[in-house]
Amino acid sequence: MIIALAGGLGLFLYGMKMMGDGLENAAGSKLKFILEKVTSNPLSAVFVGAVVTALIQSSSATTVMVVGFVNSGLMNLAQATGVIMGANIGTTVTAFLVSVNIDWLVPLLLFSGSVLFLFAKAKKRRDVASILLGFGILMLGMSLMSDAMHPLRDSETFKNLIIAIGHKWYLGLLIGVGITLIIQSSSATTGILIALTTTGSINIEVAYPMILGANIGTCITALLSSITANKMARKAAVIHLLFNVIGTVIFLPLGPYLMKLVTFMAPSSVKLQISFFHLIFNVSNTLVLLPFAGMLIKMSNAIVGKEEDRVNEILDRRLLQTPTIAEGQVILETVKLAELAKENVRLATEAFINNEIDTHDLVMKNEARINEVTEIITNFLVELSSSDLDVNEFRRIGDTYHVINDIERIGDHAENIMELAEERYRKHVDLTEEGREELKSIYNYTVLALDTAIESYKNNDKAKAISIEQTERRIDELQREYRDAHIKRLNAGRCTALAGILFLDLISNLERVGDHSKNIADTIAEIHERD
Repeated sequence: MIIALAGGLGLFLYGMKMMGDGLENAAGSKLKFILEKVTSNPLSAVFVGAVVTALIQSSSATTVMVVGFVNSGLMNLAQATGVIMGANIGTTVTAFLVSVNIDWLVPLLLFSGSVLFLFAKAKKRRDVASILLGFGILMLGMSLMSDAMHPLRDSETFKNLIIAIGHKWYLGLLIGVGITLIIQSSSATTGILIALTTTGSINIEVAYPMILGANIGTCITALLSSITANKMARKAAVIHLLFNVIGTVIFLPLGPYLMKLVTFMAPSSVKLQISFFHLIFNVSNTLVLLPFAGMLIKMSNAIVGKEEDRVNEILDRRLLQTPTIAEGQVILETVKLAELAKENVRLATEAFINNEIDTHDLVMKNEARINEVTEIITNFLVELSSSDLDVNEFRRIGDTYHVINDIERIGDHAENIMELAEERYRKHVDLTEEGREELKSIYNYTVLALDTAIESYKNNDKAKAISIEQTERRIDELQREYRDAHIKRLNAGRCTALAGILFLDLISNLERVGDHSKNIADTIAEIHERD
């Protein structure tokens, strides 16, 4: 019986993971930038947490991601609290699915999912196949667990044990916590409870403290994950624990009333009573505690400590648990990196034109940050490429290697321009008014090229990427035109030889920035050509 139960549980967990991966991949770009939907509005944060958890089929994974987001400075505690509450609601989806009597559908799900998976070439169809197969395997595992429990129907010892637990709610609570600590999934614990209903000994009175215990036990994953994180991230994990513990304290005395409600909703099905109780508890707990999110944050401050670490870590490795979201964060961090490189080009060019070097230290600091973040993103991409990604997503990672290399080179050219500005300032080199206007003109086209490249990468916009061709061609024309004009000024004695060298070096650097911008845009255009 134990072996059969273990096998059924294994299939249940594997099917849940497979279905979650299929849903995650099918959601695609919608899931990649899900963080953008998390605003200061707590209801939107709850909604995002519920949706993400319903897709990846694990509230623990969602909470671990939240710890990673807080650790990276991508999410504050108020936003994290809402997402954590939503995650508890999203996890009830699995319990509801397995409580519905659709055993007759399992063979059809397995057959259709297998056929699609074996013969479909298109990514979307294979994602659908993963969803169907995963759900079929999940339900098959549920069926095996139920069959394994069937001999307990005639066991007097088991019935006496259940009667003992039924009269001692704290034992049920501890059992729910213990099982979830071991298997790291409150959905699986609920699934085991539903499987036990086949013995005829489990009723909602016995099950409800175990469900509450399972909600507490699921917090351990995030707590363990937060050990290596900063204090802000540890607070997010503590908020998850506080939310479920306080909810349990509130709803334990209300158990008899909730049991009457779910019995009224599903009088003849203990399975549905369990899934309804799970849903009602998590939704009600969120509604009750959401207005007190600030109090939960204060309690976490008191437990973890008010001193907050400086958040300087981006792309936390915890994000790798969901490759689709991890890829989305890589894109967002790459865009931030590109914006920083563009800002350095602006600061350095203005320093040269205005003959002021007050921004020198800021440019050098930004350049050091560009190099640091480039290394972080590169290392993260190496780890991400070893995760379970389809071929097209893997290609996008390969393309991002090239993009961040071009961004890093743009930063190097900004540093070169700052050095030219220093030399002009130190040696008191004058520029003609005509020369300054020419620099402003080619600089404006360079910024246009940078903006076009960044926007095309951020939005994966082929039309925008193609439009850079004209801008980059104009930069090349201006470089040749202004080079010739400057040589004429030099020959006419209107400027010094050093002024000529600095001017030509500057427009050469700006032209190279335009080239790297075009490389970034070309990468996006090539992605669409391959697709």
